[in-house]
Amino acid sequence: MVKQEENQQAPQLPQELPPEVKKKLEKLQGKLDKFKKEILTKFKEYVLGIALLPPERQPSEAEKKNIPKEVLKEIEERSKNINALVLVDDSDVKKMTPFELKDKLFKIMEKTASDIDKLLKPQVMLMSELREACFDAKYEVLGLISIGAPIYDPKDLLAAIKVAEVHKSMVLKRFDKYIVSYIAVGSLFRGDATSHDIDVALVVDDTDVKRMSRYELKDKLGAIIRSMGYEAAAMTGVKKQFHIQVYILTDFWESIKEASPVIFTFLRDGTPLYDRGVFMPWKLLLQMGRIRPSPEAIDMHMDLGEKLLERVNSKLLSIVLDDVYYSALNPSQSALMLYGLPPATPKETINLMEEIFVKKEKLLEPRYIEILKNIRKAYKEIEHGKIKTVTGKEVDSFLKDARDYLDRIKKLFEQISKKADIKRTDDFYDTASKIMQDLLEAEGIKEKDIEEGFKNLVNKGKLPKQFLESIKNILKVKDKKLAKEEVEKIRKESQGFLRAMIEHIQRKRGAELERAKIRVKYGDKFGEVFLLDNTAYIVNDIDAPKKEIIKAEIMPNGGLGKKNDSNLKDLEEAISKVSIPKNVFIKEKIFEDLRKLFGKDVEIMVNY
Repeated sequence: MVKQEENQQAPQLPQELPPEVKKKLEKLQGKLDKFKKEILTKFKEYVLGIALLPPERQPSEAEKKNIPKEVLKEIEERSKNINALVLVDDSDVKKMTPFELKDKLFKIMEKTASDIDKLLKPQVMLMSELREACFDAKYEVLGLISIGAPIYDPKDLLAAIKVAEVHKSMVLKRFDKYIVSYIAVGSLFRGDATSHDIDVALVVDDTDVKRMSRYELKDKLGAIIRSMGYEAAAMTGVKKQFHIQVYILTDFWESIKEASPVIFTFLRDGTPLYDRGVFMPWKLLLQMGRIRPSPEAIDMHMDLGEKLLERVNSKLLSIVLDDVYYSALNPSQSALMLYGLPPATPKETINLMEEIFVKKEKLLEPRYIEILKNIRKAYKEIEHGKIKTVTGKEVDSFLKDARDYLDRIKKLFEQISKKADIKRTDDFYDTASKIMQDLLEAEGIKEKDIEEGFKNLVNKGKLPKQFLESIKNILKVKDKKLAKEEVEKIRKESQGFLRAMIEHIQRKRGAELERAKIRVKYGDKFGEVFLLDNTAYIVNDIDAPKKEIIKAEIMPNGGLGKKNDSNLKDLEEAISKVSIPKNVFIKEKIFEDLRKLFGKDVEIMVNY
C-alpha cells in the first residue's frame, strides 16, 4: 500500500487557486510528497485527508499603519510558512481521548515536517473538531479547505467539502433571503463517505411567500439550486454524485411534529455548513430529549405498518392486473397486426391467436393460448374484485408464464415475418408480371415469354433498351433462392420502371378508349357514351359533381336496349377489363336513341 502512495503523482492544483499559491505548491511538490509518504506510513488508518492551505492573509497598507512593528514582523514571518492541514478520524478512538490522540499525532507530525523543511507547519484537526466548528457557526475552516490544494484525499472528503462550499456560495449569493440552513447529511461529515455520493440539504423559508404558492416556490428554487449543483461539480471537477434535497420550512416543521424518522435522522446526523438559527436549535432540542413524538404521531406510525402491508398487496395485485397482463396482451396484438389484421380487442385477441396461429397456420402450440387465457382470467377476476389478495409465489408463477409466453411470441414473430416476406415477394412478382403482360397485350404482342416480348418492343423502338435490365431482375425474383435483401433491392430499383409501364399502358388504353367514346352536347351540357363490346355506358353530365351513369345493352341493329342505373365504379371496371378494337363501327340506330335520351337538338361528336 505504501508503494502505491509513493508512485501516486500529487494532484494538479485547481485553476481557481491564487497564482502565488500555485507557484509555491509547484516548488514544494517534492517536500509535500515526502511529508505525505512519511505521515501515511505511520498513521494511515487515522488520516482522512491532507491539504495545503493558502498563506495567511497579509494586512493592507492602510491596516499596517495601526499594527505594531513587532506584530507585523511576526505576520511577515508566518507568511513564509507552508501550512498543511491534516484531517484526522477520531470516530473510533478507544485507548485515549480524542485530544490526547491529536496531541500525540501533532508532535510526531511537527517533528517529521521540521526534518523535511523548517517552514513546513502541519495543523492537525480532528473530524469531531470540524463538526463542532460548524455547530458553532465557525465556517472559516471550510472556506480554507475549499480553496486549499488536496495532497491526499482517499475518500474524496476534501473534494466533497470543496463542491459543497462552492455550491453554498452560489446559492447564498442568489437566494440569501430564502435560505435558512445548508446542511451536510449522509456520510459526508462522518468521515466514511462512500464512493458514490455527496448529500446536502437546504431548508427554504416559505413563511413570507406572497406571489406564488409554497410548493411553487419549492419547485422553482429547487430546480435552480439543483442546476447550480451541476455547475459546482463541473467547476471543482468532483466526480462523485452530488445529491441536493430542498425542504420548505413549513414542511420541515410539520415533519418534526409528525415525528418523521427521516427528519429526526436529518436533525441527529446533519452538520450545518450555514445556518440562520433554524437547524441548530432543533438539533439541540432533539439532543436534550425535548422533541418527542405526539400520541397522534405514534398512532400514525403504528397505522402506517398496516397500511404499508396493504400497499404491498395492492402492488402485487397491480403487477398481475397491469404489467403481467399487458406484457402478454400487447405482443399478441402486435403479432396479429404483423400478420395483416387490424388491432383487435383483448377478448378478440385471444380468439384470433388461437384461430389463426394454432388452428389455421399451425405455428403456435395450444399451451401458449392457455397461458394467455389464464393471465386474462386472473386479470378479470382482480378487476371485478373476485381476487383480493395474491401471494408472491403466485406473482412469480404469473411472471414465469408471461416470460415463457413472450419468448415464444418472439419466435412466432420470426415465423410470421418469414411467411410475410415470402408473400411480399410473391405479390411483387405477380403484380410486376401482370403489368408487363398487360403492356405486351396493349401493344398487340402475343409472345408468351415476357423477356422476348419486351425485346421485340425494344427492337421496334417503342421502349428504351435499359428497361430490359429491369425486366431481367424482376424475373429473377421468381427464384426462391434470392435473399430477402436482394429481393428488396430489386423491388426498390424497379419502382421507376413499373411506374413507367403503368403510364405507358394508361396512355395506350386512353388513346384506344377515345375511339370507343361518343361525346354529345345538349343545351349547355356535355355527356359521353362509351361503347364497350356489347354494352354502352352513358354519362349524362360529365361536369356534374355526382355523375349519373346509365348502362344499356347494344342491340344487333346498333340501338340501345334496356337501360339500367350504373355508377362510376362499374364503368371503371368495364374499361379495365374490356378489349377495345382498333376500329369502332357505329350504326345509325344509336343516334336515334341518343336523340331520345338527350333531346332533338343534341350535337354528336365521334372520335376516331
